[in-house]
Amino acid sequence: MEQIYLFDEMEHAAKRKVASRTGTFTDNMKLPLHRWYRYSAGFSAEWAVKVIRDHNTGNGLVVLDPFAGSGTTLLGAEQAGVQGYGFESHHFVYRVARAKLLWHLDTKLISEMADQVLTSAKNKLSTLPENVAPLLTKCYSQEALQRLFALRDSYFELQSADTGWILIWLAITTVIRVCSHAGTAQWQYVLPNKSKSNVKEPFLAFRQKIAEMTADMLFAKNAGYTTDAKVLPLDSRIPYPDLEGSVDLVLTSPPYPNNYDYADATRLEMTFWGEIDGWGDLHKSIRQQIIRSCSQHAAADKLKLDTLLADDVIAPIRSELETVTRELEVLRETKGGKKAYHIMVAAYFNDLGRVFTSLRRLCKTGSDVCYVIGDSAPYGVYVPAERWLGQLAVAAGFKTFTFEKIRDRNLKWKNRKHTVPLHEGRLWIKG
Repeated sequence: MEQIYLFDEMEHAAKRKVASRTGTFTDNMKLPLHRWYRYSAGFSAEWAVKVIRDHNTGNGLVVLDPFAGSGTTLLGAEQAGVQGYGFESHHFVYRVARAKLLWHLDTKLISEMADQVLTSAKNKLSTLPENVAPLLTKCYSQEALQRLFALRDSYFELQSADTGWILIWLAITTVIRVCSHAGTAQWQYVLPNKSKSNVKEPFLAFRQKIAEMTADMLFAKNAGYTTDAKVLPLDSRIPYPDLEGSVDLVLTSPPYPNNYDYADATRLEMTFWGEIDGWGDLHKSIRQQIIRSCSQHAAADKLKLDTLLADDVIAPIRSELETVTRELEVLRETKGGKKAYHIMVAAYFNDLGRVFTSLRRLCKTGSDVCYVIGDSAPYGVYVPAERWLGQLAVAAGFKTFTFEKIRDRNLKWKNRKHTVPLHEGRLWIKG
């Protein structure tokens, strides 16, 4: 099956601009519910709602996002009034999505819980404990850290089995970064040695976040959102029997094979909540449960390239994959970091091949699958991600695939690792 590109160079400029933002989360930060938590690995919520509505024929559409992230597709399903399911194996991000799906709770109750936490926190200010994680002391002033810890400790003392407390957890979580003087890279990595000028006071930031959240909750209720979406802490590589043969539309953006460390993206928050002590804990806590899309993961798992290449799941792309990975295997020896890109790329497509095998069991005949995906070029060696993923999908039992480019990437080459032009788009797969 050859890749088919769908282009319309005469398309109106405004439409092109909208399409080019399909793969960006930026616009979501202006939208009710979606703006509660900034999760960089996302895509346009407005576009997701449009796709869901276009597929909804009134016959009980079931939508699945196997990489649910912070819940973009799931909230889109609720806005469109259809049944949505999501899988998320990153347990911290799963909790974020679960919290956002609780927008239908009583706003008065949430406000009362927040007031309890804030009142308690104001009475807890004291000297910092001696065992504060180094990352936190680098990222906060002593006063800010005292107040954040007061909020955290008050939450721990007051929380109960009431599901509303997860919204309080999320409100505290979302103010962690805005109260830090440390810079944040584009993809959420923390930069303790860089500073930003706009730093909020923790108690004020918490009050503002609660006000924003309760306002958004009322908005969603008045807008007629449904409450049928469910996020499950599951690995999309493993079939979920309860959904077998029931999915009409898969709408997602999987990890890209571009060495982005999804575990490191939440390191600051997880350190603050005491879930990890430092960077070294991320592999056991997070990476081992998620798709192998970064070299740190591949190296820590001590994977063997020959074993990965021998796996039957990558048979349709084995020849090309071996050529690329062998080149990377040699090239890494000439680089200072000697990153295990060759292992990462092979492991990534092994994982995504298993995802397609699982999805084929869950999808109805005639279903549609849409992946927002981008290619990559580690050490300047090109990886045609969308074509290889399409071939793996067809091998797993899907019928056809097409790719629709939405934007170019990596065209401004100043300070770049390589000068290979890249792109991002929508991989459409027919079930």
